[in-house]
Amino acid sequence: MDIHEILQYLPHRYPFLLVDRVLTCEPGKSIEAIKNVSINEPFFNGHFPHFPVMPGVLIIEALAQAAAILSFKTMGSKPDDKSVYYFVGIDGARFKKPVFAGDQLHLHVQITRMMKSIWKYEAQARVNDQVVSEAELMCTLRAL
Repeated sequence: MDIHEILQYLPHRYPFLLVDRVLTCEPGKSIEAIKNVSINEPFFNGHFPHFPVMPGVLIIEALAQAAAILSFKTMGSKPDDKSVYYFVGIDGARFKKPVFAGDQLHLHVQITRMMKSIWKYEAQARVNDQVVSEAELMCTLRAL
């Protein structure tokens, strides 16, 4: 999926859109996407000017955005203005290596459970095939 199709599946926009391309997506199973980390990212102005590191919370958010695309593809639908896809849990989040400007963040997300309206995922972010972050994510789609 290119950015034009991604924009159909995520309500996020600059500066909060954190998925640049989807490499593979197998509805009901997994997704692999990328986030190109540029020095022009607005968060680098304050985190940290002398040592620009991508905030861990934004790495988790990028994984969640990839999970949302996977979920919408699995449901065969697209988001609308009558609902929101929320985090309901983050477990076991680990940050193993920093992510710097110039890195390409590979986002790997697998569905582990779907029960009622709660989706559970195993998520991992990698740079150059090295795990930089991982977490179990739980999300739900709720009507407004």
